Amino acid sequence: MKQELLVLQWRSPLLLPSHRPCSLPNPRCTSLPSTVLEASAGELTAKERRQLRKERRESKAGDRNWREEVEERLMVKPKKEYKSWTEKLNLDLLAKLGTQWWVIRVSRINGHETAEVIAKALIRNYPDFEFKVYYPAVKEQRKLKNGSISVKLKPLFPGCVFLNCVMNKEIHDFIREVDRVGGFVGSKVGNTKRQINKPKPVPVDEMEAIFQQAKEEQEKSDQAFKEEQHNSIKSIIESASNQKSAIDAKPKRKSRRGSDPSKNSQVLGENSKSLVPGSSVRVLSGPFAEFSGRLKELDPKNGKASVGFMLFGKESIVEIEVEQIVADTT
Repeated sequence: MKQELLVLQWRSPLLLPSHRPCSLPNPRCTSLPSTVLEASAGELTAKERRQLRKERRESKAGDRNWREEVEERLMVKPKKEYKSWTEKLNLDLLAKLGTQWWVIRVSRINGHETAEVIAKALIRNYPDFEFKVYYPAVKEQRKLKNGSISVKLKPLFPGCVFLNCVMNKEIHDFIREVDRVGGFVGSKVGNTKRQINKPKPVPVDEMEAIFQQAKEEQEKSDQAFKEEQHNSIKSIIESASNQKSAIDAKPKRKSRRGSDPSKNSQVLGENSKSLVPGSSVRVLSGPFAEFSGRLKELDPKNGKASVGFMLFGKESIVEIEVEQIVADTT
């Protein structure tokens, strides 16, 4: 009996609760969904499988509709790859991009002259071809000692000329053959058998930034020239006024030239009748050449005249020689 009891006690743990049928209500024993049971049994139809996949997608997506994600992926088409490496070398395919801005490498010295040569060559050989040549530079003005103004170009991008046109192989090869042209700015394409430097177009936003930069630099240069001219005129007026005050401080001596009325009449010449105080005069030579002003005082004995100039909205009186002025009839 003891042995039989031991055997019963050893076999009793085999009847676990998980292996018992769910005849009575038990919280540990839960029934699985019918769809899962049918899927495990392999008795689902095609329609039921589609419905199951739909439910699974909706549960993963949450608030977002999975159909919208699929439509967005279908809307984004992948970029078309070249069929072979030889198509990358075909420059005639650049014409499909339409009118674009291209960068030409030229000599850093006299780049504006090279831009003019390119434009003239295209006009001469392709009269019906539409293009634009742009060389970004700033015109710097300087006043020389003789009173003339010199204009010098300061390039913003030395060695670069911008060309706006429809590019193809014929135009590409023609521009490369122009004197002082080093080619186009781009990237190398091809393989070990053959490689070329394929031109790369400049985006529109970058070209607009270049135009804006050139405009701002030109405005700064013009403003600097105006300030320099204003300072030079101001210094001339100050030096003239100082010279006049120094002359007035010295004791006056009778000069033979001033005492001879015949010589003074020769100095005035034919303009003596029109040179009256209040008349408009024009300066012929000296630091105020080509300036127009109003005659204030006239000293025929010493051959001096006081002329008032309007400089920057303010009248400045300067004493100059009578020989240097003439009546302004305009």
